[in-house]
Amino acid sequence: MTLTPTLPERLNRARADLRMGLPVVLAGAGGALVVAAVESLSAERLADLRALGVPVLAITARRAETLKARAYDGDLARLVVPAAAGLDWLRAVADPKDDLAAPMKGPFASLRDGDAGLHRAALALAKSAQLLPAVLSVAVPDGLAFAGRQGLTFVALAEAGPELFRTGPLHPVVAARVPMVASEAGRVHVFRPEDGGVEHYAIEIGSPDRSTPVLARLHSACFTGDVLGSLKCDCGPQLRAALAQMGAEGAGVLLYLNQEGRGIGLANKMRAYALQDQGFDTVEANHRLGFEDDERDFRIGAAILRRMGFGAVRLMTNNPAKVAMMQAQGLDVVERVPLRVGETEQNRAYLATKAAKSGHLL
Repeated sequence: MTLTPTLPERLNRARADLRMGLPVVLAGAGGALVVAAVESLSAERLADLRALGVPVLAITARRAETLKARAYDGDLARLVVPAAAGLDWLRAVADPKDDLAAPMKGPFASLRDGDAGLHRAALALAKSAQLLPAVLSVAVPDGLAFAGRQGLTFVALAEAGPELFRTGPLHPVVAARVPMVASEAGRVHVFRPEDGGVEHYAIEIGSPDRSTPVLARLHSACFTGDVLGSLKCDCGPQLRAALAQMGAEGAGVLLYLNQEGRGIGLANKMRAYALQDQGFDTVEANHRLGFEDDERDFRIGAAILRRMGFGAVRLMTNNPAKVAMMQAQGLDVVERVPLRVGETEQNRAYLATKAAKSGHLL
């Protein structure tokens, strides 16, 4: 029946549920788990989960390394939750904001037997929901029946596994003329993913020729830099410089991708900023939160460019990873156009970290 939610729609529903503090049910070959995101979990629902069985806390290997917990599953650790542990303990393990004030949270007991596939999927869901990657789970004997009785979203891992890491199709919603400082001949295109997730935008300057390489910029949303004029990064100056150069050349496309904070979301980005105030650099802060250096998916940009009819680009970037991703997605990057602007006293160390640890050419 066409009214039944598709798999991408159910996954997006699961993300929304986790953000609200509602558990979801994941099922796989090894059984079924009721999982909840620690960040949004309430004390009442924690008690309900405990009533179902023995809870297990899954965190990424990055967070486990900070906590000195053993990650027997490689990219994640499954921690035994002490019987006396409450919500405060769970959140202290998930959120590193007080690590320096209270460094001794363990010792931790990590599980090493059994399949961690469902825990891995739960962490991927939490990350894609832009929540802290820490999930509490309890095993249940019949996941589908349990989800039906409780009205919870049910996801089968055999069906959803590849979809969790796939870039869903993007569809154009609307385009309209927007005269800008950079160019009076500007158009804004809005693209919406098939699963109803966040929208992304393409700002078209002039009338770029689809048969020749277009001057293009993949710009990740940065509320603090683009809107507030933050001096902690170079995002705002890069955005304005890219548009200005496109305006000067008379044509170009700037993709404004809603992947705030290198893909971890504004809330987690602010958590990373707070950790930077404690003395950690950008990469270290992300790792302490449980994220990788960069969680963005530049395949989104390639999909939009192809949808707009472009096959070759002159890419404005200092990041070789963007060039490699574009080429891997079948777009011909004929030139990397450097974009070195916006250095300040406040962001000098940040830029040095991008060069040293993320390979940016600065």
